[in-house]
Amino acid sequence: MLLTGAEIVVECLKEQGVDTVFGYPGGTILNVYDALYNHSDEIRHVLTSHEQGAAHAADGYARATGKVGVCMATSGPGATNLVTGIATAYMDSVPMVAITCNVNLPALGKDSFQEVDIAGVTMPITKHGYIVKDVTILADTIRKAFEIARTGRPGPVLVDITKDVTANKCEYEAKAVETKVAECKYTDAELSAVAEMIKASKKPFIYVGGGAVISGASKEVRELAAKMNAPVCDTLMGKGAFDGHDPLYTGMIGMHGTKTSNFGVMECDLLVALGARFSDRVVGNPKRFAENAKVVHIDIDAAEIHKNIHADAFVVGDLKEILTKLNPMIEQKSNDEWVAHIMEMKEKYPLSYDSSALSCPFVMEELDRVTKGQAIVTTDVGQHQMWAAQYYKYSEPRTFLSSGGLGTMGYGLGACIGAKTGRPDKVCVNIAGDGCFRMNMNELATASRYNIPIIQVVINNHVLGMVRQWQTLFYGKRYSQTVLQDKVDFCKVAEGLGCMAIRVTKKEEVGPAFEKAIAAGGPVLIECMIPEDDKVFPMSSPGAPLTETFDASDLTE
Repeated sequence: MLLTGAEIVVECLKEQGVDTVFGYPGGTILNVYDALYNHSDEIRHVLTSHEQGAAHAADGYARATGKVGVCMATSGPGATNLVTGIATAYMDSVPMVAITCNVNLPALGKDSFQEVDIAGVTMPITKHGYIVKDVTILADTIRKAFEIARTGRPGPVLVDITKDVTANKCEYEAKAVETKVAECKYTDAELSAVAEMIKASKKPFIYVGGGAVISGASKEVRELAAKMNAPVCDTLMGKGAFDGHDPLYTGMIGMHGTKTSNFGVMECDLLVALGARFSDRVVGNPKRFAENAKVVHIDIDAAEIHKNIHADAFVVGDLKEILTKLNPMIEQKSNDEWVAHIMEMKEKYPLSYDSSALSCPFVMEELDRVTKGQAIVTTDVGQHQMWAAQYYKYSEPRTFLSSGGLGTMGYGLGACIGAKTGRPDKVCVNIAGDGCFRMNMNELATASRYNIPIIQVVINNHVLGMVRQWQTLFYGKRYSQTVLQDKVDFCKVAEGLGCMAIRVTKKEEVGPAFEKAIAAGGPVLIECMIPEDDKVFPMSSPGAPLTETFDASDLTE
């Protein structure tokens, strides 16, 4: 059938099973929005308050559902406002397609009104980028974009379309989505080598990253841990792939990881890394990382092998597929003495905080209690992010959504809206600090416009908490530009944007506030007032070996 380019865009979205798009219209993309108008019963469009919010919402939707998230924006500033969200998705391997429209083809390269080479701008932060100048290749380009976004190591893809292409017509023929399986990149010999290393180990440790979540390998990871009888730590991105309630679970690893995870990895004789990239925040000093251990690395991206840490054995491919083949090759192990040692460390080095006053760890424990650990938790970046990772027990994958690689302040609220849109059955809660929240708090207007029942928690200590913590520990308490003692009233802001607001100042008010928010049936802000000098512990200094992880008691000593 003969369709305009704009109609082809919509038909291709329907082909790909897209049910939700997040975006903001403008001049060059008007034809696409006009086409969307006729399909509002098939594709829901969520109008965000800012294009960055649209990108974060598409990201949160993708992380929560496992589908490809879609965002849209017009040319120039609309497109550039997507950039931070695209970079966030790229760093954390989130499948996303960002559709932008540009000026007419004859006007390209002439500094036309609202013209930006967005494909060039985003080249380093996308898996691939297209600029479509011919309507006859538009459909296949969009199909390729979705395939690239979701296959292999997922990531964002940009499709920029000139406005005249959205108006031009050509024949369109619908095509079924082909699920392509990546070519096998590993051998039976490589699997056997890993199995032999596991068999020979006396003190194994499993290190789980975001790839375990992305590949849907949670069941296989848990089976491997049980057969190895090995302790398990995770990264920020790996939360929920292994049950946080399992006795073998030792907590997060890295700069704010538990002492048990950090010390245990430094003592182990075999470290099995599953879908993890050995980031600097995990490794600390790479020359001293797991120096007593042989390292097995399983990852879908060959570029990650040996990039940060040398692997003694590795397998490149989809983690779920690999573990499905590897697990039957693993003999049941006991490792009783090693596991007993790790359990002793868990008792000796528990997570702890000052329980005399209202604190974020207490808020997270209350949220865990009220939601029975079944909520989807999104976060911004900083102290509250670490506390959310430490004190809420994630038992399922795709329930902790956070900007790990890029560390994007202002990520969480848009992501929470996207998560709730994709998973309406879940209680969705965003944890933000007061510094992060003010960056994209306008997205509360999006939540209230559509009456999306999210819970926005603002951990308010009137400072940029994580930066202040570093200034306290490493900069002689010179608090340069980290004090936020101003006249902003977040509860009034939330009410002005159409949301319910609750201010909490005492511990006994936290549980009832969450219960009230869950029952409200609409967006609710809960502001929790905490002391300005609460700190995230444990901690290891940047570039220090994990053996030097310290907490408040170590500083006192």
